[in-house]
Amino acid sequence: MDDEKPAMTAGIRAAEYVRMSTDHQRYSTENQSDAIREYARRRGIEIVRTYADHGKSGLSIAGRDALKRLLDDVRSGRADFTTILVYDISRWGRFQDADESAYHEYVCKRAGVTVEYCAEQFENDGSVGSDILKSVKRVMAREYSRDLGNKTFIGQCRLIELGFRQGGPPGFGLRRKLLDEAGTSKGVLTRGQQKSIHIDRVVLVPGPPQEVETVRWIYRTFVEDGRPEREIAAILNDRNLRTDLDRPWTRGTVHQVLINEKYVGDNVWNRISCKLHGKRVRNGRDMWVRRDAAFEAVVDRLLFDAVQVIIQERSRRLSDDEMLEVLRRALAHRGYLSGLVIDETDDAPSSSAYQARFGSLLRAYQLVGFTPGRDYRYLEVNRLLRAMHPKVVAATIEGIRAAGGSVEQNPATELLTVNREFTTSIVLARCQETEAGGRRWHVRMDTGIAPDITVAVRMAPGNREALDYYLLPRLDMNLPRLRLRESNGISLDAYRFDRLDALFDLAARTHILEVA
Repeated sequence: MDDEKPAMTAGIRAAEYVRMSTDHQRYSTENQSDAIREYARRRGIEIVRTYADHGKSGLSIAGRDALKRLLDDVRSGRADFTTILVYDISRWGRFQDADESAYHEYVCKRAGVTVEYCAEQFENDGSVGSDILKSVKRVMAREYSRDLGNKTFIGQCRLIELGFRQGGPPGFGLRRKLLDEAGTSKGVLTRGQQKSIHIDRVVLVPGPPQEVETVRWIYRTFVEDGRPEREIAAILNDRNLRTDLDRPWTRGTVHQVLINEKYVGDNVWNRISCKLHGKRVRNGRDMWVRRDAAFEAVVDRLLFDAVQVIIQERSRRLSDDEMLEVLRRALAHRGYLSGLVIDETDDAPSSSAYQARFGSLLRAYQLVGFTPGRDYRYLEVNRLLRAMHPKVVAATIEGIRAAGGSVEQNPATELLTVNREFTTSIVLARCQETEAGGRRWHVRMDTGIAPDITVAVRMAPGNREALDYYLLPRLDMNLPRLRLRESNGISLDAYRFDRLDALFDLAARTHILEVA
């Protein structure tokens, strides 16, 4: 292959796409870019744009925002380049279906944009030889991921059998302790902290004495007093106790404490598997990986076993038809079904009981006429946003006052009156991704209370934190619903703020309506 072809490629404008997952350092985005730019220099290609996905898996396009933007720019005609330069086949993606990799390249080709793989030993020119090599390389990239996944799984199984924890929060009443290679304690990890050295290990240990005693009280109350989960949750909430996620207790969260084997020190893993970004699969007990008595127990094993007998007998008393009737009532009441809905339903067997009785939750759903064809994760996001809203309002009030303004809140409508001059409402807009990889925000305006100004908080992807803030005057925004894109033009960008403190300063002024 002749790399020196400036006469054939001079004047070509190109975009580079780089991706780094967890491979070796030679695959860092900087090293990829250096190789791509050297390839472009030799051929007289001008690189005008860079798309970079940092720390993203190549198994699917999900989460690869840069690649999504690249394909969207190509499809929409916004691309100001005619070539895409990629380090090699695997950086384009280790798609588990090789046809998906070919499809994304075809989308570009159909739009008049070619894809070149700079480190591959063939020209991507559509010849029979290059097409065969591409197909082989795509399969090799896929098999590399599968082989790596199998090796990782075997390694994780071994660590479980040795008594080490493999990911996930510890749960109420427990904590994660970090150990070095020799088994010496390096301290307790707080929520969100992760080990930084590969050979370090994590084990579970009892948490603060108050939490440990609360767990033991839950077990004793359930067995000795015969109190159901819902009643136990109510008592815990009356005592102003919160879960490990700082949320109120519910029937489901109490139930999870009662059935989780980690409270007797058993290390159990692989109940659910999701390999290579495929579907989540609930595995049978014969596929579980476990090490009994791996950690210090919080609850006596005899007490734990007594709880399991009570829970199992609770569902055994019901026939199949009776269990399905309970499920039908829950469906009629909530409009949909999930494991969480079942666990939160009073006088209903647990979701695990339905799995054991009918083989899977999906089978139980089918028997009551429910098809979970819709993604209900948005319900959880909306719940989180509702919980977040009072905190955002409180922070806004505090910020306006700190900036020198005055603010009063109507307890019934949560409408804020700033400087006794204008009213404002705060709305959190959930971030949604389109099939093409774009992002959208739907802002519901509070037309019923008609605020002078609506503060629309656009949530970042993941809906855990704010991305930016839009100040929308009622005089200009008379629609009940506003749809925002990633870029919204000059008219709307005039109302946009990147930081909340800038909004506070503006809101503290007496002539804010004239500014708006």
